[in-house]
Amino acid sequence: MFSNLKPLFHNVPAGTPIIIAGPCSAESRELTIDAARRLKETGIHCFRAGVWKPRTKPGGFEGIGDPALAWLAEVKQSLDMPVATEVANARHAALAVEAGIDLLWIGARTTANPFAVQEIADYLATLPAEKLDALAVIVKNPVNPDLELWTGALQRIYGAGIRRLGAVHRGFSAYGPHIYRNPPEWRIPFELKRRCPELPLICDPSHIGGRRDLIEPLARQALEMNMDGLIVECHCRPDEALSDAAQQITPQTFAEILSRLRKPGGNVVDAGLDTLRESIDNIDTRILELLARRMEVAEEIGRLKKQHDIPVVQPDRYTRLLTKRVADARTLGLDEHFIQKILALIHEESVRRQLSL
Repeated sequence: MFSNLKPLFHNVPAGTPIIIAGPCSAESRELTIDAARRLKETGIHCFRAGVWKPRTKPGGFEGIGDPALAWLAEVKQSLDMPVATEVANARHAALAVEAGIDLLWIGARTTANPFAVQEIADYLATLPAEKLDALAVIVKNPVNPDLELWTGALQRIYGAGIRRLGAVHRGFSAYGPHIYRNPPEWRIPFELKRRCPELPLICDPSHIGGRRDLIEPLARQALEMNMDGLIVECHCRPDEALSDAAQQITPQTFAEILSRLRKPGGNVVDAGLDTLRESIDNIDTRILELLARRMEVAEEIGRLKKQHDIPVVQPDRYTRLLTKRVADARTLGLDEHFIQKILALIHEESVRRQLSL
């Protein structure tokens, strides 16, 4: 699907994970330069910082805008390091290219809009050959888990002549409580990789997790699953960040994470155990999310019962439910006594929540 692709960066040896890092947003010249200097010491291949920040609701910090491009240009010149920023429309792309930005990334909201992606592609197609050849573009997955939409955005950029092209897995939006800010839905990026093995696939653990403590395990999982690199949000004073503070880490913390990720792995058996344990962790996370949603529904039922003076405990209903669930469990090869114990605990907690309303 994507032939004759070139490496995203000249400074990344073959087989080495691509590491992109920097603050969510370029908040000031001083903070931007400071973060870039510290991150260069960690060995990153490209410095990232948002210039224009699309927010869900108006009134939040939406980035410094056009003036911040000069700060990225200064990072590139003074530190001799490639720089990257997000573009959401053709105007952004034109300004970024004029400022000498090496890598453009298309965000999840923009990927979900084929009109916007095509406008960016149309602009890129007008670039002279030497600029087109030097420019790299990475495309984040759309907010919704739609592989065709993601692939379509990549095809539009490829069709404009970009050959330094990559994809970014940043998780997918989901309704209700979740451990992750954007659940990873790993099967979707893996299917993209199966279809397009030549396409670099980079993981964004910052946006998947939404929490600092989840960055390292997600990054480790991505690299052990043979993803081609990481893009991580780093801020010198993350608690004071004007956007996405909870998911940003300091350059020092990032250096420590990288040092642990770069350690040689164990033997084949250890690697196999790690993979299986990660699968267990993912399943457990999903179980917790489903239990949280089930309790939400139980509370909704409890409010309706209270409104209409219906008893909280209904033995006949519980007996029918238990009989059916045990039968289903038996079909799935699960021990019925084990399932009866679990269902009894879930029912007990549901009743407790309804009585407390």
